[in-house]
This record gives sequence, C-alpha cells and structure tokens, in this order.
Amino acid sequence: MDNGIIEEAPVERIRLSSRQSRELAPALYQALGRQAPSFLEAQGDLRLLRGCKLALFCSVRSPGSILSKSFDLANGLRQNLVTVMSGFHSPIEKEWFALLQRSTTPMISCPARSLEKRRLSPEERSLMAQGRYLLLNFGISEGRITRETAFQRNLCMAAAADLVFVAYAAPGGKTEYLCEQVRKWGKPVWTFADAATAHLQKLGVRSIRVGAFISGLASPGASEP
Repeated sequence: MDNGIIEEAPVERIRLSSRQSRELAPALYQALGRQAPSFLEAQGDLRLLRGCKLALFCSVRSPGSILSKSFDLANGLRQNLVTVMSGFHSPIEKEWFALLQRSTTPMISCPARSLEKRRLSPEERSLMAQGRYLLLNFGISEGRITRETAFQRNLCMAAAADLVFVAYAAPGGKTEYLCEQVRKWGKPVWTFADAATAHLQKLGVRSIRVGAFISGLASPGASEP
C-alpha cells in the first residue's frame, strides 16, 4: 500500500485500484469473492479502516421499542469504543449520525451511490477536519440511490466490518435477507433483545441488551460482545 494514501486523509475524492482496495479491506474481498467490488472510492481518513469496525443497520420503519433502544445504543457508542459504519440513510440511522457527530467516535459513512458530484455537508467537513470521518463507496457507479445499490452497499459494509448490529429488519425485507447472507459467512450478527426482533433471532441473529453490548465492546481485548 502506498503510504501516502493511507497515512494522509485525502481532502478530495480518490478512487483506489483493485490492489489497494484489497489491501485496505481484506475482509470484504474474502467474504464476497467474485461478488466484491472492483474498486473502492473514498474521501476522508483511510486510517479508519484499520480499526475495529461496527456496521449498524436499521430498516426505514421500526417499532417504538426499537427507537428507544437505538438511542441508548448510540449514546453508548459515543464513548469512542469502535469505528461506526453505516449508510446513515434510514430515519434511525440519521439519528445515529446526529448523536455520534457530537462525540469523539470515528465514523465511516457508506453512501449507496458514487461520490462524484456529492457535496459534503458542513458537519461532514468538520468531522473530516477532526480526522474521524470517512466517506466510502463500494464500487457503485450510479449517481443516485436505488434499492439495488442500497443492498449492494449493505452487503459490502457487512462484509468489511468486524461486527454487525441490526437494530431492526422488517420481516421479508432486504435487511432481513442481509442477515441471512451474513450468517452464511459465519459472521455473528447482533440485534436488540426485543419481541420485535423475534423473527431475526429465529434466523440465528444473536439478541443482546444494550448495556451488555456496550460493556462487551469496552472490555480490553474482546473480539466481540
């Protein structure tokens, strides 16, 4: 890997070659094989890819009990325990972004579209200046978000992450299907201990209370909660 690429946070958007992409995100290419993207596109601090990464997901619509637990989770993650990855697209995911930006927790935002012509918000510029924000596109060339690009992004994000947490997945939806795919890789998937996630628990997704999950992340040397 070119040390100039990894050691400095690029201000402008860069496109990484296939070799560079594999070196930066080996878990992604190991899990997806031929389905893995041919390149990565990034803007921000690439060093965030080196740390422990927690991928967070939540369907667009979720029950009230999930909403309150999601706020508790975000507040716990403000302790800078891991690097948080998300599309930050669904309503709850946007709330996670709003809470985490007011902390010291590093974030990797993964839009389901090309970074070309994408303008940074003032909040994103501030986070990049602090060296704790990375925009990462998994080889998507489309300029707008579609259901297909959203699922491709979610699949890649789960593959690249060390830990996967699904706050809620609508029964029969794409996020539930994502859980099935990740479980096939042998990677554990976590969700809230809640009646609303019973269908996910039947798929082998592990349920856990927010406090226990955060405590597990905070334990020195813990590979998972």
